[in-house]
Amino acid sequence: MTTASSPVASLDAERAADHRVPVTVLTGFLGSGKTTLLNYILTAQHGKKIAVIENEFGEIGIDNDLVINADEEIFEMNNGCICCTVRGDLIRILGSLMRRRDRFDAILIETTGLADPAPVAQTFFVDDEMQGKLKLDGIVTMVDAKHVLLHIEDSSECQEQLAFADVVILNKCDLVSPADLDDLQRRIRGMNAVARIIRATNAEVPLDDVLNIGGFDLDRALATRPTFLEPEYPFEWGGTFDFAPGNVQLVLADGPDPEMTLMAWKLPNTTADALAAAQDRVAVHFSDDPVPVQPGQGFELRLTPTELCLDGAGEKRFLLHVEHAGAYALFTQHHPDEFQMRVEQQTQRLLPVAEHHYNPEHEHDEEVTSVGLEFSGDFDQQKLNRWLGDLLMNKGTDIFRMKGIVAIRGEPLRFVFQGVHMLFDGRPDRPWGDTARSSQLVFIGRHLDRQALHDGFRACLAS
Repeated sequence: MTTASSPVASLDAERAADHRVPVTVLTGFLGSGKTTLLNYILTAQHGKKIAVIENEFGEIGIDNDLVINADEEIFEMNNGCICCTVRGDLIRILGSLMRRRDRFDAILIETTGLADPAPVAQTFFVDDEMQGKLKLDGIVTMVDAKHVLLHIEDSSECQEQLAFADVVILNKCDLVSPADLDDLQRRIRGMNAVARIIRATNAEVPLDDVLNIGGFDLDRALATRPTFLEPEYPFEWGGTFDFAPGNVQLVLADGPDPEMTLMAWKLPNTTADALAAAQDRVAVHFSDDPVPVQPGQGFELRLTPTELCLDGAGEKRFLLHVEHAGAYALFTQHHPDEFQMRVEQQTQRLLPVAEHHYNPEHEHDEEVTSVGLEFSGDFDQQKLNRWLGDLLMNKGTDIFRMKGIVAIRGEPLRFVFQGVHMLFDGRPDRPWGDTARSSQLVFIGRHLDRQALHDGFRACLAS
């Protein structure tokens, strides 16, 4: 008589036979405790070497300084959000990591608090090279049990983070009553019926619940978002043209934005296949800082995007210098029709030979911004405490997230603080040592007044 094998044993055997590197995506809205969980993972005794990729939403990246010293390799991306503008950077870092595969056992990606996890997860399914070397092990979503209800209705990012989670960690449970926790858990269960929900304080959870969980379900992702496997690109349109040597004029009327980012790309021919073959390579470079061009100015083909500056009313012309005749593609941030864009050469209007419309990438609420401040010199602790207290009391509802590293007069240790809305936590950290005593603050929220924040922080400097 034969007996059926245990499903659990079969799953363990399948995982053992899969030699791809497991990747965990750690997400969660601003202030949910992602960095706290990351520190907990890095200091726990699990015997694994973990490479960490951090992404921040802001002008100044300080999360890398908030992560405790560890043997793990830590990569930081703070020039945009991982789900949109820096996905090319993510692919490059992953490729670099795989060239030293023997130095780690797993990869953990900490997203910004404003990231939609779906485009990040998509990277491991639509890129053949990534799929062959890396496997998405699971999406872990941190939830700030105290404040999540302030964002769950009007934040698509918060909703997406919960919908795509394999594990939801209900954090800061010590700040919420048991009855409210039960109500919140039922609310989350209504948004995601299959994710495992774990309650935690200070992000302390069993590591087996967040690492090597084998939890990401592609079928469920497709049910949540049918377009999950359709690539999202940082451009909305691409078209192929036959250009002669000389100047090509791009003529744009008034449109929805004061600028339009584009890239020109040399192709072997003008077919749709040639356009499709170039789109992924262009996407990698499209996330780089664009080179601004004013109306009437010219620009060359380059491996960085061009930003056409469109301030002011009326038609504007830009010159693309073409050295050699042949097939070229234009990839544009917005659809050309939004600006009534025309492509002209030698007084003739050129129409695209082949064109394609792309799924535009995730965009953030434009009211949510980041303000980064940095000062040299020491601060007066009493002045700083009074200013931060007044700020949180009067503007706390608009400040989603606040974090900083401050040099306090007479103190040999760095002072590190973090805040979420009106909650604030500060503590002495490690010694400054040979590091310059430079203070940094980052605020993320709505209706932030940069000048008022700058002046208020500066007024706390020690005399």
